[in-house]
Amino acid sequence: MADPSSYRPQPGQIPDSPGVYRFRDEHRRVIYVGKAKSLRQRLANYFQDLANLHPRTRTMVTTAASVEWTVVSTEVEALQLEYSWIKEFDPRFNVKYRDDKSYPYLAVTMNEEFPRVQVMRGHKRKGVRYFGPYGHAWAIRDTVDLLLRVFPVRTCSAGVFKNAARTGRPCLLGYIGKCSAPCVGRVDPEEHRELAEEFCDFMAGRTGTYIRRLEKRMTEAAEEMEYERAARLRDDIEALKKAMEKNAVVLADATDADLIAVAEDELEAAVQIFHVRGGRVRGQRGWVTDKVEEITTGALVEHALQQLYGEEKGDSVPKEVLVPALPDPVEPVQEWLADRRGSGVSLRIPQRGDKKALMETVQRNALQALALHKTKRASDLTTRSRALEEIAEALDLDSAPLRIECYDISHLQGDDVVASMVVFEDGLQRKSEYRRFQIRGFAGQDDVRSMHEVITRRFRRYLAEKEKTGEWVEDGHEDGLAGDLGTGLKDEDGRPKKFAYPPQLVVVDGGQPQVAAAKKALDELGIDDIAVCGLAKRLEEVWLPDEDDPVVLPRTSEGLYLLQRVRDEAHRFAITYQRTKRAKRFKASPLDEVPGLGETRKQALLKHFGSLRKLRSATIDQICEVPGIGRKTAETIAVALAQAAPAAPAVNMTTGEIMEEEPGTMGSGGEPVTTGAPDERRGQET
Repeated sequence: MADPSSYRPQPGQIPDSPGVYRFRDEHRRVIYVGKAKSLRQRLANYFQDLANLHPRTRTMVTTAASVEWTVVSTEVEALQLEYSWIKEFDPRFNVKYRDDKSYPYLAVTMNEEFPRVQVMRGHKRKGVRYFGPYGHAWAIRDTVDLLLRVFPVRTCSAGVFKNAARTGRPCLLGYIGKCSAPCVGRVDPEEHRELAEEFCDFMAGRTGTYIRRLEKRMTEAAEEMEYERAARLRDDIEALKKAMEKNAVVLADATDADLIAVAEDELEAAVQIFHVRGGRVRGQRGWVTDKVEEITTGALVEHALQQLYGEEKGDSVPKEVLVPALPDPVEPVQEWLADRRGSGVSLRIPQRGDKKALMETVQRNALQALALHKTKRASDLTTRSRALEEIAEALDLDSAPLRIECYDISHLQGDDVVASMVVFEDGLQRKSEYRRFQIRGFAGQDDVRSMHEVITRRFRRYLAEKEKTGEWVEDGHEDGLAGDLGTGLKDEDGRPKKFAYPPQLVVVDGGQPQVAAAKKALDELGIDDIAVCGLAKRLEEVWLPDEDDPVVLPRTSEGLYLLQRVRDEAHRFAITYQRTKRAKRFKASPLDEVPGLGETRKQALLKHFGSLRKLRSATIDQICEVPGIGRKTAETIAVALAQAAPAAPAVNMTTGEIMEEEPGTMGSGGEPVTTGAPDERRGQET
């Protein structure tokens, strides 16, 4: 625990101007970001007697090891910079709302030639119209199903669309009148886009125009005694009215507004947002946060506004935002919202009438969400805390292992040897910290030696990153990381790094030999403050270094259950990677070695000859008959196939029959298939 006085800036160093400040821990990780109208006055509040600080603020300042700041011109700039840094550094002591980006939207892809109506989640894309968010995806599908009677817009995927265009036959929706079937030319792009725009207008709240238009057409059809058409129009009107009923009118004058309510206690806060467009509730979302800092309701509202509108522009920011408490000061926030919208935004507390009544409804939803969250989380928090305490007691650790790393080795009869590293923090998976390794120090099957290599490489990287800023690279290459999980470190401190933070406990999948190898690797690196244990599968025994007898935890122990989860996750992650590497190896072909021969021409060759065996026996003139293959390329292919040893014949493991075709035989769908039965060997994977 650090003493805040050890890193307190000298008097007069801190400027008396607006700015943003960052607290960092001993590993240079940013743990808190804040903004201030006066940096000097704000930071002085952190460096007072610890007894006077809020418990969570006290924890933050004693965890930190340094503080730094950036001066800006205005409070609006400070607000923008604070939002950017919170997104970039993900500080552990800042308010973080969970479940954002997970709500489904009804989206219309107006950026395509034939716009498509679909459910979308995640970040918003340019050129796509969004409506919502909705509480459930099924609510979107129900609404769309009703509206497709009147606005038969395309809803199919690109693959289905292309297949229908190729065959000249529309899908089922095209036959039953719920799609205008642009794939087969029933409507041209302009007509289909007009349908999509009408669909968007209706969803945006301009509903009266279409209802009146359909009623007029229904009346005309009835007068002309076209009763079947009149009946269809009547059903269309009913479908539109039913869709409208799903979003009842709550505010007059076609109001566009967002209503934000907060329910909180000492430890947590729940935020609920109702999105009102055209006087109707078009969407709802909710967030929950741990209050890891002392914070007012106005500050919670400010963070919610940043989360809600930080990446929005234009009409996505409504003219009016109703809140339970105003941020202090409110002017910079209003100016920031107006800048994002491009025009004025009213940020206020509703005082009377329909808006206040609706705010009370949103508040009730927030209270219910907080109560439900606490009910779900209480047992989970208690269980995880008990599990960590049991592990600390069983392994004789000084404190509960808040960060646990587990390692596993996987191979197939000594081939494609890989390793995994999974991370659990506070008893929960931290998948962004997972890493994969290829064993490069030797060939063959040796789990103990492999474990020693992986532990050495992981903690050698940790020591190097601890000593200097920037990327640490050994011998000009990354240290055995596979794929993009090992992207380079960034130069500036505070950003996530590969191996920057040490665990309190290293768990290995195995018994005494694997534990001894891991301990030896740490000893060779001079690391003596990280505990090591192993979990053997046979009897679920916990092995410690230099101990002849294992630690046996009760079968009902929450600590044992957590160790099992960690071990099983490491095994899953390792074997998934090993199977991926093995699949690539099984799909290898002599054609891969031909320079300049891409996938398209390889497919053409296999489709023309049917198999590698037939291609191998073909003459150069016969190879030249394949479209796109010249004589020089044909000669290169013939030489490559002649030099490559023929693959061993595959055997049917059930009948003992020797298969004639080599890997690379064309399947019924025109795709190369691999004969043999690699999956039948999975029982020998480790």
